[in-house]
Amino acid sequence: MRTRKTTLAAATAATTLLLASPALAQTEVQWWHAMGGSLGELLENITDGFNASQDDYAVNPVYKGEYNDTMTGAIAAFRAGEQPHIVQIYEVGTATMMSAEGAIRPVYEVMENSEIEFDPEAYLPAVTGYYTTTEGDMLSMPFNSSTPVVFYNKNAFEEAGLDPEQPPRTWPEVEEYSQALLDAGYECGFTSGWLSWVQLENFSALHNVPFVTGENGFAGTDIEARFNSDLHKKHIGKLAEWQENGIFSYGGRYSNSRPKFIAGECAMYMGSSASRAALNANVEDFEFGISMLPYWPEAEGAPQNSIIGGASLWVLEGHSDEEYEAVAAFFEYLSSPEVQAEWHQESGYLPITQAAYELTQEQGYYEENPGADISVEQMNLNEPTENSKGLRIGNFVQIRDIINEEFEAAFAGEKSASDALDDAAERANGEMEKFHRQNN
Repeated sequence: MRTRKTTLAAATAATTLLLASPALAQTEVQWWHAMGGSLGELLENITDGFNASQDDYAVNPVYKGEYNDTMTGAIAAFRAGEQPHIVQIYEVGTATMMSAEGAIRPVYEVMENSEIEFDPEAYLPAVTGYYTTTEGDMLSMPFNSSTPVVFYNKNAFEEAGLDPEQPPRTWPEVEEYSQALLDAGYECGFTSGWLSWVQLENFSALHNVPFVTGENGFAGTDIEARFNSDLHKKHIGKLAEWQENGIFSYGGRYSNSRPKFIAGECAMYMGSSASRAALNANVEDFEFGISMLPYWPEAEGAPQNSIIGGASLWVLEGHSDEEYEAVAAFFEYLSSPEVQAEWHQESGYLPITQAAYELTQEQGYYEENPGADISVEQMNLNEPTENSKGLRIGNFVQIRDIINEEFEAAFAGEKSASDALDDAAERANGEMEKFHRQNN
Protein backbone atom coordinates (compact mmCIF):
# COMPACT_ATOMS: atom_id res chain seq x y z
CA MET A 1 0.00 0.00 0.00
CA ARG A 2 1.13 3.58 -0.59
CA THR A 3 0.27 6.94 0.98
CA ARG A 4 0.23 10.40 -0.47
CA LYS A 5 2.97 12.89 0.33
CA THR A 6 2.60 14.90 3.51
CA THR A 7 1.07 18.32 3.13
CA LEU A 8 2.67 19.48 6.36
CA ALA A 9 6.03 19.45 4.57
CA ALA A 10 4.83 22.48 2.63
CA ALA A 11 5.17 24.50 5.81
CA THR A 12 8.95 23.97 5.85
CA ALA A 13 9.65 26.67 3.26
CA ALA A 14 7.49 29.16 5.11
CA THR A 15 9.25 28.32 8.37
CA THR A 16 12.65 28.90 6.79
CA LEU A 17 11.60 32.39 5.70
CA LEU A 18 10.09 33.09 9.12
CA LEU A 19 13.22 32.10 11.01
CA ALA A 20 15.57 33.83 8.59
CA SER A 21 15.07 37.10 10.49
CA PRO A 22 14.95 37.16 14.30
CA ALA A 23 11.47 37.30 15.82
CA LEU A 24 11.21 39.70 18.72
CA ALA A 25 10.10 38.25 22.07
CA GLN A 26 9.61 34.81 20.56
CA THR A 27 9.30 32.16 23.29
CA GLU A 28 11.30 29.02 22.56
CA VAL A 29 10.40 25.48 23.63
CA GLN A 30 12.79 22.54 23.65
CA TRP A 31 11.29 19.17 22.67
CA TRP A 32 13.47 16.11 23.19
CA HIS A 33 12.33 13.14 21.15
CA ALA A 34 13.35 9.62 20.13
CA MET A 35 12.27 9.48 16.51
CA GLY A 36 14.81 9.12 13.72
CA GLY A 37 14.50 8.28 10.04
CA SER A 38 11.25 8.84 8.17
CA LEU A 39 9.26 9.26 11.40
CA GLY A 40 11.70 11.91 12.58
CA GLU A 41 11.16 13.80 9.34
CA LEU A 42 7.39 13.71 9.84
CA LEU A 43 7.85 14.98 13.41
CA GLU A 44 9.95 17.89 12.20
CA ASN A 45 7.31 18.70 9.59
CA ILE A 46 4.81 19.11 12.43
CA THR A 47 7.01 21.52 14.35
CA ASP A 48 7.81 23.41 11.15
CA GLY A 49 4.08 23.79 10.55
CA PHE A 50 3.48 25.09 14.06
CA ASN A 51 6.38 27.54 13.91
CA ALA A 52 5.13 28.87 10.58
CA SER A 53 1.56 29.23 11.83
CA GLN A 54 2.28 32.04 14.33
CA ASP A 55 4.99 34.50 15.44
CA ASP A 56 4.95 34.15 19.24
CA TYR A 57 6.50 30.71 19.81
CA ALA A 58 9.14 28.44 18.34
CA VAL A 59 9.39 24.71 19.09
CA ASN A 60 12.85 23.22 18.66
CA PRO A 61 12.80 19.40 18.29
CA VAL A 62 16.01 17.63 19.33
CA TYR A 63 16.64 13.95 18.61
CA LYS A 64 18.17 12.33 21.72
CA GLY A 65 18.52 8.71 20.60
CA GLU A 66 16.38 5.67 21.37
CA TYR A 67 13.51 5.81 23.86
CA ASN A 68 15.57 4.61 26.82
CA ASP A 69 18.36 7.08 26.02
CA THR A 70 15.86 9.93 25.78
CA MET A 71 14.24 9.13 29.13
CA THR A 72 17.58 8.63 30.88
CA GLY A 73 18.92 11.85 29.39
CA ALA A 74 15.87 13.84 30.45
CA ILE A 75 16.14 12.59 34.04
CA ALA A 76 19.83 13.50 34.16
CA ALA A 77 19.12 16.92 32.63
CA PHE A 78 16.43 17.65 35.23
CA ARG A 79 18.82 16.84 38.05
CA ALA A 80 21.31 19.26 36.50
CA GLY A 81 18.68 21.96 36.03
CA GLU A 82 18.99 21.78 32.23
CA GLN A 83 15.75 19.98 31.41
CA PRO A 84 13.79 20.50 28.20
CA HIS A 85 10.19 21.67 28.28
CA ILE A 86 8.80 18.56 26.59
CA VAL A 87 10.19 15.04 26.50
CA GLN A 88 8.88 12.04 24.58
CA ILE A 89 8.64 9.00 26.87
CA TYR A 90 7.64 5.53 25.72
CA GLU A 91 4.67 3.84 27.31
CA VAL A 92 6.70 1.50 29.51
CA GLY A 93 8.09 4.57 31.29
CA THR A 94 4.63 5.83 32.31
CA ALA A 95 4.69 4.49 35.88
CA THR A 96 8.22 5.82 36.37
CA MET A 97 7.22 9.29 35.20
CA MET A 98 4.10 9.25 37.36
CA SER A 99 6.25 8.55 40.40
CA ALA A 100 8.63 11.45 39.64
CA GLU A 101 6.96 13.94 41.98
CA GLY A 102 8.21 17.48 41.57
CA ALA A 103 9.64 16.80 38.13
CA ILE A 104 6.43 16.61 36.10
CA ARG A 105 3.83 19.26 35.33
CA PRO A 106 0.65 17.37 34.34
CA VAL A 107 -0.70 18.21 30.92
CA TYR A 108 -4.18 18.96 32.28
CA GLU A 109 -2.64 21.67 34.48
CA VAL A 110 -0.63 23.11 31.60
CA MET A 111 -3.77 23.37 29.49
CA GLU A 112 -6.04 24.62 32.29
CA ASN A 113 -3.58 27.40 33.19
CA SER A 114 -3.54 28.65 29.62
CA GLU A 115 -6.43 30.42 27.92
CA ILE A 116 -6.73 27.58 25.42
CA GLU A 117 -9.88 25.47 25.42
CA PHE A 118 -9.06 21.88 26.35
CA ASP A 119 -11.56 19.01 26.27
CA PRO A 120 -10.11 15.64 27.37
CA GLU A 121 -13.19 13.88 26.01
CA ALA A 122 -12.15 14.83 22.48
CA TYR A 123 -9.34 12.28 22.68
CA LEU A 124 -9.78 8.56 22.00
CA PRO A 125 -10.39 6.82 25.37
CA ALA A 126 -8.40 3.75 24.31
CA VAL A 127 -5.38 6.02 23.91
CA THR A 128 -5.74 8.56 26.69
CA GLY A 129 -6.68 5.97 29.32
CA TYR A 130 -3.06 4.91 29.39
CA TYR A 131 -1.93 8.38 30.44
CA THR A 132 -4.65 9.55 32.82
CA THR A 133 -5.25 9.16 36.54
CA THR A 134 -8.15 7.17 37.95
CA GLU A 135 -9.88 10.56 38.33
CA GLY A 136 -9.56 11.16 34.58
CA ASP A 137 -6.84 13.82 34.71
CA MET A 138 -4.49 13.66 31.71
CA LEU A 139 -0.87 13.49 32.85
CA SER A 140 0.86 13.49 29.47
CA MET A 141 -0.13 14.27 25.91
CA PRO A 142 -0.58 11.20 23.70
CA PHE A 143 1.47 11.59 20.55
CA ASN A 144 2.74 8.52 18.72
CA SER A 145 0.38 5.81 19.88
CA SER A 146 0.51 2.57 17.94
CA THR A 147 -0.80 -0.96 18.25
CA PRO A 148 0.62 -4.13 16.70
CA VAL A 149 -0.86 -5.48 13.48
CA VAL A 150 0.07 -8.06 10.84
CA PHE A 151 1.70 -6.95 7.59
CA TYR A 152 1.60 -9.61 4.91
CA ASN A 153 3.09 -10.07 1.45
CA LYS A 154 0.17 -10.31 -0.99
CA ASN A 155 2.41 -11.52 -3.83
CA ALA A 156 3.74 -14.33 -1.65
CA PHE A 157 0.21 -15.36 -0.73
CA GLU A 158 -0.71 -15.64 -4.40
CA GLU A 159 2.41 -17.70 -5.15
CA ALA A 160 1.50 -20.06 -2.30
CA GLY A 161 -2.08 -20.45 -3.54
CA LEU A 162 -3.49 -18.35 -0.69
CA ASP A 163 -6.15 -15.67 -1.04
CA PRO A 164 -4.33 -12.30 -0.65
CA GLU A 165 -7.57 -10.71 0.50
CA GLN A 166 -8.15 -13.29 3.25
CA PRO A 167 -5.23 -13.17 5.70
CA PRO A 168 -5.17 -15.61 8.63
CA ARG A 169 -7.33 -14.65 11.61
CA THR A 170 -6.37 -17.36 14.12
CA TRP A 171 -3.09 -18.92 15.18
CA PRO A 172 -3.97 -22.31 13.66
CA GLU A 173 -4.56 -20.47 10.37
CA VAL A 174 -1.17 -18.71 10.75
CA GLU A 175 0.45 -22.12 11.06
CA GLU A 176 -1.47 -23.43 8.01
CA TYR A 177 -0.64 -20.38 5.86
CA SER A 178 2.99 -20.44 6.96
CA GLN A 179 3.40 -24.06 5.94
CA ALA A 180 1.96 -23.26 2.52
CA LEU A 181 4.46 -20.41 2.18
CA LEU A 182 7.34 -22.69 3.17
CA ASP A 183 6.18 -25.21 0.59
CA ALA A 184 6.18 -22.41 -2.01
CA GLY A 185 9.86 -21.72 -1.29
CA TYR A 186 9.78 -18.92 1.28
CA GLU A 187 12.33 -19.11 4.08
CA CYS A 188 9.84 -18.51 6.87
CA GLY A 189 6.14 -18.00 7.36
CA PHE A 190 6.18 -15.11 9.82
CA THR A 191 8.38 -13.08 12.08
CA SER A 192 7.60 -10.62 14.85
CA GLY A 193 9.06 -7.46 16.28
CA TRP A 194 8.97 -6.38 19.93
CA LEU A 195 8.11 -9.84 21.25
CA SER A 196 7.19 -8.85 24.80
CA TRP A 197 4.84 -6.13 23.53
CA VAL A 198 3.31 -8.11 20.66
CA GLN A 199 3.39 -11.75 21.77
CA LEU A 200 2.85 -11.35 25.52
CA GLU A 201 1.42 -7.93 26.45
CA ASN A 202 -0.96 -7.53 23.52
CA PHE A 203 -1.55 -11.27 23.48
CA SER A 204 -2.89 -10.97 27.04
CA ALA A 205 -5.18 -8.05 26.16
CA LEU A 206 -6.47 -9.69 22.98
CA HIS A 207 -7.34 -12.85 24.93
CA ASN A 208 -8.73 -10.88 27.91
CA VAL A 209 -6.37 -12.45 30.46
CA PRO A 210 -4.32 -10.48 33.01
CA PHE A 211 -0.68 -9.65 32.41
CA VAL A 212 -0.18 -8.71 36.07
CA THR A 213 -2.55 -8.39 39.02
CA GLY A 214 -4.19 -5.18 40.25
CA GLU A 215 -5.99 -4.31 37.01
CA ASN A 216 -2.69 -4.66 35.19
CA GLY A 217 -1.09 -2.18 37.58
CA PHE A 218 -3.73 0.55 37.34
CA ALA A 219 -5.00 -0.22 40.86
CA GLY A 220 -1.62 0.18 42.55
CA THR A 221 2.01 -0.88 42.66
CA ASP A 222 1.66 -3.97 44.89
CA ILE A 223 1.29 -6.40 41.98
CA GLU A 224 2.48 -9.77 40.70
CA ALA A 225 3.02 -11.32 37.29
CA ARG A 226 0.28 -13.37 35.66
CA PHE A 227 1.84 -13.76 32.21
CA ASN A 228 2.83 -17.36 32.93
CA SER A 229 -0.67 -18.86 32.73
CA ASP A 230 -1.38 -22.05 30.81
CA LEU A 231 -2.57 -20.01 27.81
CA HIS A 232 0.62 -17.93 27.75
CA LYS A 233 2.74 -21.05 28.04
CA LYS A 234 0.88 -22.71 25.20
CA HIS A 235 1.45 -19.73 22.95
CA ILE A 236 5.15 -19.25 23.66
CA GLY A 237 5.60 -23.00 23.43
CA LYS A 238 4.16 -22.93 19.92
CA LEU A 239 6.46 -20.06 18.95
CA ALA A 240 9.44 -22.12 20.14
CA GLU A 241 8.17 -25.13 18.21
CA TRP A 242 7.60 -23.06 15.08
CA GLN A 243 11.06 -21.52 15.45
CA GLU A 244 12.53 -25.00 14.95
CA ASN A 245 10.70 -25.76 11.70
CA GLY A 246 10.81 -22.33 10.02
CA ILE A 247 7.17 -21.39 10.43
CA PHE A 248 8.37 -18.63 12.78
CA SER A 249 11.73 -16.86 12.57
CA TYR A 250 13.05 -14.91 15.55
CA GLY A 251 14.83 -11.75 14.44
CA GLY A 252 15.62 -9.82 17.60
CA ARG A 253 14.08 -8.00 20.53
CA TYR A 254 12.91 -4.84 18.84
CA SER A 255 12.12 -4.15 15.18
CA ASN A 256 15.23 -6.04 14.05
CA SER A 257 13.10 -8.62 12.27
CA ARG A 258 11.38 -6.14 9.97
CA PRO A 259 14.10 -6.44 7.28
CA LYS A 260 13.18 -10.13 6.97
CA PHE A 261 9.79 -9.02 5.71
CA ILE A 262 11.07 -6.19 3.52
CA ALA A 263 13.54 -8.53 1.82
CA GLY A 264 10.81 -11.10 1.14
CA GLU A 265 12.35 -13.71 3.42
CA CYS A 266 9.30 -13.91 5.70
CA ALA A 267 5.85 -13.39 4.21
CA MET A 268 4.25 -12.02 7.38
CA TYR A 269 5.51 -9.51 9.94
CA MET A 270 3.80 -8.74 13.26
CA GLY A 271 4.83 -5.33 14.52
CA SER A 272 3.83 -1.76 15.23
CA SER A 273 1.20 -0.18 13.01
CA ALA A 274 3.71 2.67 12.67
CA SER A 275 5.94 0.32 10.66
CA ARG A 276 3.73 1.32 7.76
CA ALA A 277 5.86 4.45 7.19
CA ALA A 278 9.08 2.43 6.87
CA LEU A 279 7.41 -0.24 4.73
CA ASN A 280 5.95 2.35 2.36
CA ALA A 281 9.45 3.80 2.00
CA ASN A 282 11.33 0.52 1.58
CA VAL A 283 9.11 -2.20 0.13
CA GLU A 284 9.61 -2.18 -3.65
CA ASP A 285 9.13 -5.72 -4.93
CA PHE A 286 5.67 -6.61 -3.64
CA GLU A 287 2.36 -5.25 -2.42
CA PHE A 288 1.59 -5.66 1.25
CA GLY A 289 -1.66 -5.84 3.16
CA ILE A 290 -2.54 -5.24 6.82
CA SER A 291 -4.66 -7.40 9.11
CA MET A 292 -5.45 -7.83 12.80
CA LEU A 293 -3.39 -9.89 15.20
CA PRO A 294 -4.36 -13.59 15.32
CA TYR A 295 -5.89 -15.25 18.37
CA TRP A 296 -6.43 -18.74 19.75
CA PRO A 297 -10.09 -19.58 18.95
CA GLU A 298 -10.54 -21.74 22.04
CA ALA A 299 -9.84 -18.75 24.33
CA GLU A 300 -13.17 -17.49 25.63
CA GLY A 301 -13.93 -13.90 24.65
CA ALA A 302 -11.10 -13.57 22.14
CA PRO A 303 -10.47 -11.38 20.32
CA GLN A 304 -11.04 -8.63 22.92
CA ASN A 305 -8.99 -5.58 21.88
CA SER A 306 -5.34 -4.67 21.54
CA ILE A 307 -3.48 -2.07 23.60
CA ILE A 308 -1.19 0.76 22.62
CA GLY A 309 2.51 1.18 22.45
CA GLY A 310 4.50 4.17 21.35
CA ALA A 311 4.98 7.24 23.50
CA SER A 312 3.48 10.39 24.95
CA LEU A 313 4.77 13.89 25.65
CA TRP A 314 5.56 14.81 29.24
CA VAL A 315 6.02 18.39 30.41
CA LEU A 316 8.84 18.99 32.89
CA GLU A 317 8.84 21.49 35.74
CA GLY A 318 11.27 24.38 36.08
CA HIS A 319 10.18 26.78 33.32
CA SER A 320 8.39 30.12 33.11
CA ASP A 321 4.66 30.74 32.73
CA GLU A 322 5.27 32.12 29.23
CA GLU A 323 7.05 28.95 28.22
CA TYR A 324 4.20 26.78 29.50
CA GLU A 325 1.79 28.92 27.48
CA ALA A 326 3.92 28.10 24.45
CA VAL A 327 3.72 24.40 25.28
CA ALA A 328 -0.08 24.63 25.57
CA ALA A 329 -0.32 26.38 22.22
CA PHE A 330 1.81 23.69 20.60
CA PHE A 331 -0.28 20.90 22.12
CA GLU A 332 -3.41 22.57 20.80
CA TYR A 333 -1.87 22.63 17.31
CA LEU A 334 -0.63 19.05 17.67
CA SER A 335 -4.14 17.86 18.58
CA SER A 336 -5.90 19.62 15.72
CA PRO A 337 -7.82 17.30 13.36
CA GLU A 338 -5.78 18.31 10.32
CA VAL A 339 -2.40 17.71 11.95
CA GLN A 340 -3.45 14.47 13.62
CA ALA A 341 -5.08 13.12 10.46
CA GLU A 342 -1.90 13.84 8.48
CA TRP A 343 0.28 12.25 11.18
CA HIS A 344 -1.94 9.17 11.31
CA GLN A 345 -2.06 8.77 7.55
CA GLU A 346 1.64 9.23 6.92
CA SER A 347 3.06 7.34 9.90
CA GLY A 348 0.62 4.57 10.73
CA TYR A 349 0.26 5.79 14.31
CA LEU A 350 -3.24 6.08 15.73
CA PRO A 351 -5.08 9.41 15.55
CA ILE A 352 -5.36 10.66 19.13
CA THR A 353 -8.71 12.38 18.60
CA GLN A 354 -12.06 11.19 17.28
CA ALA A 355 -12.17 14.26 15.02
CA ALA A 356 -8.91 13.25 13.32
CA TYR A 357 -10.23 9.74 12.70
CA GLU A 358 -13.48 11.08 11.26
CA LEU A 359 -11.61 13.58 9.07
CA THR A 360 -9.50 10.75 7.67
CA GLN A 361 -12.68 8.86 6.85
CA GLU A 362 -14.22 11.91 5.19
CA GLN A 363 -11.12 12.40 3.08
CA GLY A 364 -11.58 8.89 1.68
CA TYR A 365 -8.17 7.82 2.90
CA TYR A 366 -9.25 4.40 4.15
CA GLU A 367 -10.99 3.63 0.87
CA GLU A 368 -7.84 4.55 -1.05
CA ASN A 369 -5.57 2.69 1.39
CA PRO A 370 -7.28 -0.54 2.50
CA GLY A 371 -6.02 -1.75 5.85
CA ALA A 372 -4.88 1.64 7.11
CA ASP A 373 -7.76 1.66 9.60
CA ILE A 374 -7.04 -1.82 10.96
CA SER A 375 -5.15 -0.40 13.94
CA VAL A 376 -8.11 1.76 14.99
CA GLU A 377 -10.61 -1.06 14.48
CA GLN A 378 -8.53 -3.50 16.51
CA MET A 379 -8.18 -1.05 19.40
CA ASN A 380 -11.96 -0.58 19.43
CA LEU A 381 -13.13 -4.18 18.92
CA ASN A 382 -14.75 -4.20 22.36
CA GLU A 383 -15.06 -1.99 25.41
CA PRO A 384 -11.73 -2.37 27.26
CA THR A 385 -11.72 -4.54 30.38
CA GLU A 386 -9.38 -4.57 33.36
CA ASN A 387 -7.25 -6.95 31.32
CA SER A 388 -7.26 -4.93 28.10
CA LYS A 389 -7.11 -1.22 28.95
CA GLY A 390 -3.33 -1.13 29.14
CA LEU A 391 -0.42 -1.71 31.50
CA ARG A 392 0.99 0.49 34.25
CA ILE A 393 3.99 -1.27 35.72
CA GLY A 394 7.03 0.08 37.54
CA ASN A 395 10.50 -0.94 36.34
CA PHE A 396 8.84 -2.08 33.12
CA VAL A 397 11.98 -1.44 31.07
CA GLN A 398 13.88 -3.97 33.18
CA ILE A 399 10.94 -6.40 33.10
CA ARG A 400 10.84 -6.34 29.30
CA ASP A 401 14.55 -7.13 29.24
CA ILE A 402 13.92 -10.09 31.54
CA ILE A 403 11.10 -11.38 29.34
CA ASN A 404 13.25 -11.06 26.23
CA GLU A 405 16.10 -12.95 27.88
CA GLU A 406 13.79 -15.80 28.84
CA PHE A 407 12.21 -15.87 25.36
CA GLU A 408 15.64 -16.24 23.82
CA ALA A 409 16.47 -19.11 26.16
CA ALA A 410 13.27 -20.88 25.05
CA PHE A 411 13.92 -20.25 21.35
CA ALA A 412 17.48 -21.55 21.71
CA GLY A 413 16.21 -24.76 23.30
CA GLU A 414 17.94 -23.99 26.61
CA LYS A 415 14.63 -23.99 28.54
CA SER A 416 11.10 -25.14 27.99
CA ALA A 417 8.60 -22.35 27.32
CA SER A 418 6.93 -23.20 30.62
CA ASP A 419 10.14 -22.83 32.61
CA ALA A 420 11.11 -19.68 30.74
CA LEU A 421 7.82 -17.95 31.57
CA ASP A 422 7.88 -19.11 35.18
CA ASP A 423 11.43 -17.77 35.55
CA ALA A 424 10.46 -14.52 33.84
CA ALA A 425 7.50 -14.11 36.20
CA GLU A 426 9.63 -14.74 39.27
CA ARG A 427 12.28 -12.25 38.16
CA ALA A 428 9.63 -9.68 37.17
CA ASN A 429 8.02 -10.00 40.60
CA GLY A 430 11.32 -8.97 42.12
CA GLU A 431 11.41 -5.82 40.00
CA MET A 432 7.80 -4.93 40.79
CA GLU A 433 8.35 -5.47 44.50
CA LYS A 434 11.41 -3.22 44.37
CA PHE A 435 9.43 -0.47 42.66
CA HIS A 436 6.61 -0.82 45.20
CA ARG A 437 9.02 -0.45 48.14
CA GLN A 438 10.66 2.61 46.61
CA ASN A 439 7.36 4.39 46.02
CA ASN A 440 5.33 3.54 49.14
